[in-house]
Amino acid sequence: APHYTLPFTTPCHSVVTIHDCIHLLFPQYLPNRVAHIYARTALWIAANRSSRVLTVSEASKNDILRFFKIDPQKISVIPNGIERQFKIEPSAEAIARVQERYQLKSPFLLYVGNVKPHKNLERLIDAFFKLRKDGLKTLTLLIIGDEITKYTTLRRTVHRYQLHKYVRFLGFVPSDTLSILYRLANAFVFPSLYEGFGLPPLEAMASGTPVVTSNVSSLPEVVGNAAMLVDPYDVDSIANGIQAVLEDSAYREKLTKNGLDRAKMYSWERSVIKIKQIYDELSSS
Repeated sequence: APHYTLPFTTPCHSVVTIHDCIHLLFPQYLPNRVAHIYARTALWIAANRSSRVLTVSEASKNDILRFFKIDPQKISVIPNGIERQFKIEPSAEAIARVQERYQLKSPFLLYVGNVKPHKNLERLIDAFFKLRKDGLKTLTLLIIGDEITKYTTLRRTVHRYQLHKYVRFLGFVPSDTLSILYRLANAFVFPSLYEGFGLPPLEAMASGTPVVTSNVSSLPEVVGNAAMLVDPYDVDSIANGIQAVLEDSAYREKLTKNGLDRAKMYSWERSVIKIKQIYDELSSS
């Protein structure tokens, strides 16, 4: 199963993927207590009844072992891969079309992902306001993901700071457009409080864009030495990290080079080979 839901009993070997334990670590983000009980029960069944548990990072493996008393040898860590489109240089014509369509002006920061509370966009907007107040008056912020109508608190924060002209919520964009937006951004910012893996920073790295991300959960493990790590709970840390990447050209070039090298470590082809080995092992036992 590619998700953590599994029947209570199965007549054959079963393999389940637990990407993260966010529902157990941040139960306050679930709609009610019933949802928390359901998530905990489903995860318990997945962890205890499956023949093998797949997860995407050592950080997630440690979280699983923290909540469920299972044999560590039962868990296999197989990281996610990066889609090829983020590693391919787009044409000049395609880039020009995206610039024209979205009226993009440099410098701009980019965030990609949903806008749920653990993504920490409130503090990102706080940090963005601080950067503009401290002199980066031409800086804008593009947020790609869910529609802002789902989370009205973010809209209120933007209007409280009078940033509605400088923070743009683009919602969903096609994947070919997304790969170009990554490349055009001056920096990619991903201050999440928790990730089982954290794919967007790697997509940005594969696109040659310097990354600012959190120093918590799986993110340091995934990005290695190829990103500016910041404290996601500290607005000043987020702002200072962004400013360092924007203003220090030598450091920005170093992150870009390290990021391109880091992104080469992750491919779906490698992940599929490892997953197939596990299925082959179980099918022959």
